Amino acid sequence: MEYSEIMVRYGELSTKGKNKKDFIRQLGHNVRDVLSGFDGIEVLAQHDRLHVLLHGQAAEPVMDALSKVFGIETFSPVVRLDKDATIEELQQTAVQMISDQFEEGQTFKVSTNRQNKAYPLNTYGVDNGIGGYVLDNIDGINVKMKNPDIELRVDVRLTGIYLSSVTIQGALGLPVGTGGRATMMLSGGIDSPVAAYMGMKRGVKIDMIHFFSPPYTSQQALAKAKDLTAKLTAFGGTIDFIEVPFTKVQEDIKEKVPEGYLMTIQRRMMLRLAAAITLDRHCNGVFTGESLGQVASQTIESMRVINEVTSLPVLRPLLSFDKTEIIKIARDIDTYDLSIMPFEDCCTIFTPPSPKTKPDLDKTLKFEKNIDVEGLMKDALEGIKVTKIHVGDDYLNAQKDVFAELL
Repeated sequence: MEYSEIMVRYGELSTKGKNKKDFIRQLGHNVRDVLSGFDGIEVLAQHDRLHVLLHGQAAEPVMDALSKVFGIETFSPVVRLDKDATIEELQQTAVQMISDQFEEGQTFKVSTNRQNKAYPLNTYGVDNGIGGYVLDNIDGINVKMKNPDIELRVDVRLTGIYLSSVTIQGALGLPVGTGGRATMMLSGGIDSPVAAYMGMKRGVKIDMIHFFSPPYTSQQALAKAKDLTAKLTAFGGTIDFIEVPFTKVQEDIKEKVPEGYLMTIQRRMMLRLAAAITLDRHCNGVFTGESLGQVASQTIESMRVINEVTSLPVLRPLLSFDKTEIIKIARDIDTYDLSIMPFEDCCTIFTPPSPKTKPDLDKTLKFEKNIDVEGLMKDALEGIKVTKIHVGDDYLNAQKDVFAELL
């Protein structure tokens, strides 16, 4: 069946009252961004529905992309007929649509919603006219009013008559960009992409901050972090990737700080830098992928000492998640296989054998005086590089020839 459009129904944003138009506008922007790779697609974000006009594009790949976009409750592939279409035109379209999915023994019903009261047939007239024709023209099909196998929906609207027989669950949540702006401390591991996904689901527009420490971390590790970001663009569109040079900071800490406090002071420097970038970009919080008790820096005592460097909210969506729960979400959002690729990020280098799990704040402040905090921050902030990551970007494969030369 060649569908003319995808009809999108709004989820939680339908309850937003006076702000609803802003949520719809943002969802329309996000859908256009996510579907930018499809030629000829047109997106109309209206008060009650969002319409993706296909203009000849196949519906399946477009629906696959739509299924990930936050802010959508359900959607359906639709055939649109003129608002004055005859019952005969509706009948023929209905038979073709149902025939494409009908299997022996299945049941159906017709559900008509008649917004256009000027249409000559009332709701029952449309239901009966289409239902009877389907029974006469599809062998073996039966009517069932409760829980049928196929429900043909007919929306008789002022803009046209829309027929659909499939309803697909959307990603729910809120459109990315309606929940404020924040940054994400993105490593190359499993947890931080999942935490970013959780924040985006609540509508937060997230800029990714990645600490890069050449030559200890490789170009492959950097490309992997960008590809993880590209995976997340599927849920709400383009994301800014902020690359922070961190080699000098780590080398200085390694040289001048006692081994047990290396990790604590390194994480404090990361959070300081992230907070400075967050404020500079007019964002209001920092997300991390921390899960309570998972590693030494993620004990409640460590979190307290590390958090001391900023008054910004530090948001930890995965705080109470088990690793198995995090891995399941990572698989669902297609970041897991990338995350486990064996390219070290800066969090895994210079790791002491026995880091403090309950660091003392006074000792931390004392040891931190051994390094030039302000000077190191200034150098790192002056060296940041920002890349816009788009839907479909692929950095590991795009640079495979360069990587081959480094081997």
